[in-house]
Amino acid sequence: MAIEFYTYNTPNGRKISVALEEMGLPYTVRVVDIGKDQQFQPAFLAISPNNKIPAIVDPDGPDGAPISVFESGAILIYLAEKTGLFMPRDLRGRVPVLEWLMFQMAGFGPAPGQVHHFLQVENEQDRRYGLERFSKETHRLYGVMDRRLADHAFFAGDISIADFAVVGWAWRHERHKVDLAQYPNVKRWYETMMARPGVAKGFAVPLS
Repeated sequence: MAIEFYTYNTPNGRKISVALEEMGLPYTVRVVDIGKDQQFQPAFLAISPNNKIPAIVDPDGPDGAPISVFESGAILIYLAEKTGLFMPRDLRGRVPVLEWLMFQMAGFGPAPGQVHHFLQVENEQDRRYGLERFSKETHRLYGVMDRRLADHAFFAGDISIADFAVVGWAWRHERHKVDLAQYPNVKRWYETMMARPGVAKGFAVPLS
């Protein structure tokens, strides 16, 4: 049975569409138009208590019983556990996947997301302060990633859900005013990711 995928065309939504395509899982897109506040409707609140996309409902969950999952990082871990793909089984192998997944969730998402926000602020003084603060942090995070990828093909060695998490936000590098040429290792990784058929399909599927 197909997974019900509640989402919108955002970096966090794209993380999951990429993962679903890469894992070969059947799914049905349920658009939640955040521009029309549909994320606050009671039916969506029942599966996503924080009123955020994405969320999924898997009718074939553990023991065959349906399950809903919210928060993109939790969804990625769930899908990896369900399929046995893109997450090592041994603890030593899992640690770097979880480290870089949390890196994305805690930093490389919130920081560029604030850049997106402050670019739209009309008051020049407020906009200037916010952009300076969060652009600096965004570039610092790109530097962290570039150093990691200098001697790793992917963030955790082999391709993993950590890469799916990061690529959703790297996809918006132009919007948060970053030229990937400044970060050649990130650029190499990004081009490698975007050339994968599953990733390409994940970004092509309509989410709005």
